[in-house]
Amino acid sequence: MPGQEDGQGEYLRAGTREFLRARVSLFLAGFATFATLYCVQPLMPAFAVEFAVSPAESSLALSLSTGTLAFSLLLAGALSDALGRKPVMFASLLASGLLGLLAAVAPDWPWLLVVRALEGVALSGLPAVAMAYVSEEVDPKAVGVTMGLYIGGTALGGMSGRALTAAVADVADWRMAMAAVGLLGLVAAAALWFGLPASRRFVGRPPGLGELTAAWRAHLGDPGLRRLFALGFLTMGAFVTVYNYTGFRLTEAPFELRPAVVGAVFLVYLAGVVASPWFGGLAGRHGQRRVLLAAVALTLAGLMLMEPPSLVAVVAGLTLFTAAFFGAHTIASGWIGQRARTARGQASALYLFSYYMGSTLAGYAGGLFWGAWGWLGVAGFVGLLLLAALAVAARLPTRASG
Repeated sequence: MPGQEDGQGEYLRAGTREFLRARVSLFLAGFATFATLYCVQPLMPAFAVEFAVSPAESSLALSLSTGTLAFSLLLAGALSDALGRKPVMFASLLASGLLGLLAAVAPDWPWLLVVRALEGVALSGLPAVAMAYVSEEVDPKAVGVTMGLYIGGTALGGMSGRALTAAVADVADWRMAMAAVGLLGLVAAAALWFGLPASRRFVGRPPGLGELTAAWRAHLGDPGLRRLFALGFLTMGAFVTVYNYTGFRLTEAPFELRPAVVGAVFLVYLAGVVASPWFGGLAGRHGQRRVLLAAVALTLAGLMLMEPPSLVAVVAGLTLFTAAFFGAHTIASGWIGQRARTARGQASALYLFSYYMGSTLAGYAGGLFWGAWGWLGVAGFVGLLLLAALAVAARLPTRASG
């Protein structure tokens, strides 16, 4: 099919000015996107009080965003295949920033949920498209580290969004907190437009349902890609569930922490910023499957370490859990672009569809376990997801194209 292969332009090579601009721009884009997406997590207890909803219902402020994001990603990849990577990423950041400002003035719970659902649609133009841009434009020798830096930006953004909204909500209210994140999105949109180098190797192709479904069939027919998609679903489901209900756990006995202190606990996201490029480099040296298995196993170890009712244990376990999760995600997302020889935008979209559906379904289901059995129920549910992820990772091929 036309446009399936990369063009013949020069790669962005390590050490060049354009390569540095691309890395910085993608880092900032990932930062803003995930600050916007996850800024509501520390606000869920406040939503439960102000709008008189249950913990599981309060999680819809995130689950609706990730759900609409998941489905929209399937079309965002095709849109970027036709219009180009950079314009779609810019429009995504601009729209999500404006919607963030609308969320800040929500008069009731349904308004807030509608805006958050639309925000998921808007954000879909960044994650899969950024992965495709890196796979197409960056020298293959530097893909792992570049993907790691982008995902590090998403980790830092997720941490900052949580910490910022928790801190602002503690001294003002949740509305001011969400307005601050909306403004951040607008700043990131401007930075990407002026900083990200235009595509050199991208070859556009017109959107068509036939080509789209053919690409999906081809990717879903690849056992290796199917396992990577399943891995994204399981690990992201585990990750979001832990973060959704850790906030509730820390506001209750024996911890009883203030919102700003709970937000400070989310600073452990810095472990993801450091771990993402480090795990990407390890995978390049020691093999993707081997390092991926180690990362998932360490995620499970971090969950187990969080179990005692001790703040030290919770923070230590959450740090290991976070670092290992981002390591696994770095390897799996980089693997997608290497294994999918054609229609990489669609391969990335399918991976992220699975990834965010894991967030949506497991994140909500975790609230049911929380309501029935508290943290013990949440930990048991997440443990099962991670054991399944280990089984899937063990069946991956030893090589990216194998």
